[in-house]
Formats: sequence, structure tokens, C-alpha cells
Amino acid sequence: MKVLLLFGLVAVALCDHARFEGEKVFRLKPVLDEHVTLIKELAKSIEVDFWRPESAKLVTIDIDVDIRVPAIYLDMVYTLLQQSDMELEVLIEDLQSAVEAEADLRPSPRAHSYTKYNSFDKVQSWIASISTSNSDLISKQTIGKSYEGRPMTVLKLGKKSSSTKPAIFMDCGIHAREWISPAFCQWFVKEALSTYGSDSQMTSLLNEMDVYVLPVFNVDGYDFTHNSNRMWRKTRSRKSGSSCIGADPNRNFDAGWCSMGASNNPCSDTFCGFSPESEIEVQNVANFIRKNRSVFKAYLTVHSYSQLLLFPYSYSYQLAADHSELMKVAEGASAALRSLYGTRYTSGPGATTIYPAAGGSDDWAYDLGVKYSYTFELRDTGRYGFLLPESQIKPTCEETMLAVKYIAAYVQKNLY
Repeated sequence: MKVLLLFGLVAVALCDHARFEGEKVFRLKPVLDEHVTLIKELAKSIEVDFWRPESAKLVTIDIDVDIRVPAIYLDMVYTLLQQSDMELEVLIEDLQSAVEAEADLRPSPRAHSYTKYNSFDKVQSWIASISTSNSDLISKQTIGKSYEGRPMTVLKLGKKSSSTKPAIFMDCGIHAREWISPAFCQWFVKEALSTYGSDSQMTSLLNEMDVYVLPVFNVDGYDFTHNSNRMWRKTRSRKSGSSCIGADPNRNFDAGWCSMGASNNPCSDTFCGFSPESEIEVQNVANFIRKNRSVFKAYLTVHSYSQLLLFPYSYSYQLAADHSELMKVAEGASAALRSLYGTRYTSGPGATTIYPAAGGSDDWAYDLGVKYSYTFELRDTGRYGFLLPESQIKPTCEETMLAVKYIAAYVQKNLY
């Protein structure tokens, strides 16, 4: 109960603009059971923010554990870790400096920029302007409102057609602090529109298929990371009787809901919600995909960080019925991505490649019948983590485009 109270107090304290002076991000390398126990005990006694894996529950021997530790606990944590002889690396020396360094130092343009992390308001204005600029290739529709009343707008890309075309659905920004993700969705839309007519593959794709893009899924959380707390992850929903805010939207889908790798503690970063689709944002997306189920042939969801291309299942160690084909496509897409800057991605089913996690959107889409269902974990592997500098937006988006186009081309060839 004390731990819950501590979490609650910390959550309340973070409502003003959070600052992170003196906080560090450590990479721990547990190789003994005692190391795993120590990390789990640490998480119970103090407020530790798990960057990778996403909660203490998922810590096992021989996986790197990236954690953010508040300055007031550093001496205690150092002492415990030294006594345990666990290998330790400091990834980020001072989190506040890293937050400030994430944006490049040139004056931020007032307008939307594809090489900046745009606020939600800028993304909204961009959606409004881009959807009118090229009306024979793009249209927008609002699929619902968020908990706090923000619109969730999907952009539909594709040559207008009198008949319904097969389609791909892509979303970005399920987790609020993964800023490189919405940056990619915006980049994708720009590239699709600007290369249509000159790039034969993109032209063919948009002639034959539609691509639905949700640039920011967790709109309330994303806005909160820009205005209040850069490290926020969840939605911003409230429930009477609970002082803790939000749920993890990628644990809230009805796919093995709240079984493994998810928490039923409302204060946890991996809280599965009070029921499947309890989060209105998840419900809006799930309803939209269900309603258009017959046209969606692929589902792509973009996260960060780790450089992984994952596919079902994450809620089970069982292999998907289409495992070998999904793996073949993922490996082809990863090779395409690597061809540009040499960035290495690992491919495989979520549960065994990263860690088990129930209630994820890709598993849910796959079980609904959307066969080509993939989760991208973009750059990097932990040097910057969620604070990837703006100077890396362009290269990250350029290489990711190659992987997405590879998957899209494969899906297009294998429609029927």
C-alpha cells in the first residue's frame, strides 16, 4: 500500500511541467537470479521508470534492463548495484540535458516541420492543410474523440476509385513519449504524396490500394508529453476512486487481455485498463478497423525504441499460423531498411523476440484476420532511447520508408 501511495504522490507531483535534473538512465545486465530479484525489489521500493523492458515483471536473466532513476535515489541505487556486482552502464548522464538536447538548437519554426518533433496542435494544422492540398490522393476523416475531447483523425491515401480498394492501416504514437513514431507517420504521408507519379512503386501502391494513416493514436498523452511531462506513456483517462491516470493503450486491446506482460495496477505504466477497450482511443481504432475489416490486408503500428520488426504473437509463445511467411516478409523488410544506413533490425514474434505482452494492437488485428500485422520499434537501441535527437528524424524515416514500402509491395502482390 505504501508503494501505491508513493506512486500516487509522484503522479500528482508530475502535473506541473516535469523536470529531470540529475536523473540518470542506467542499463543493467542481470546474469543471476539475485540480480533479477534486486531489480524487482528496487521497483517495489522506489519510483523507477522502466524504459526497456516496460515493467519490472518482465525482467529476466540475460536481457538488458534500461531504467530511469530519480536523482534523490541515485546514491542508494549505486550502493545496491555495487554490492550486487551487476554490470551497469550509464546511458544518459543527465536526463534534463538530454531532453533539452533532443531538439536541435536552431530556433523552432512556428510552422510544422518534417524534421522536428511537432506538437499536437501543429500536427492538427498539418492534417487540415495537407488533406486539402491534394484532394484526388488524400482525404481525412475523424474516427472519434479522445478522452479529453481531441479529434482522432485518419488520413486516407490512394487514388480515388469508384470501387472499394484493399487497404493498409498504419498508426503511430500509441505510447505518448515515443516521439519518433508520429514523426514517421507524417513523413510517410509527405513521401507518398510527393513521390506519386515519379516513384513507380508508390504510384502502383496508391493506384491499387489505399493506405489509412493515423498520425497520432494517443493524442491526449502526446499533447501531455509536449506540455507537461516528456516521459508520460499512457492515455490520460481518469476513473473515480483511483488517483492514477491513464492506461497503456497497447495493453488494452482484446487479445489475451491482461494475461502476461501487463499490469492490473492502475498506477503502472503497463496498466491494461479496467476492461478490454476501456480506453476510448483504443475503442475508436478497434471500431474503425472492425467496420472496414474486409478491406484491411495489413496493419502496421510504429513504436520506439529497440530496432525490431515484430509480428504476432506477443500474448502467447505459440507461433502464429502464418509464422514462416510473416518472418520471411519481416526479414526482407529489415534488409531493405538496412540497405540505406546499415541500421540493423531484429525480426521475430513479439513474445520471444522482446518480451511477452498481452493486449497489443498487432495481435488483436491478426486475430481479427488482418494477416500482415507488424510492429516497428524504431531507432535506437538505447543510447538516446525515447529522446532520439531531431537530427535523426530524417535518416530514421528514410530507412523506415524502405521497410514499409517492402511490406506494402509484398501485400499488394499477395492480395488474392
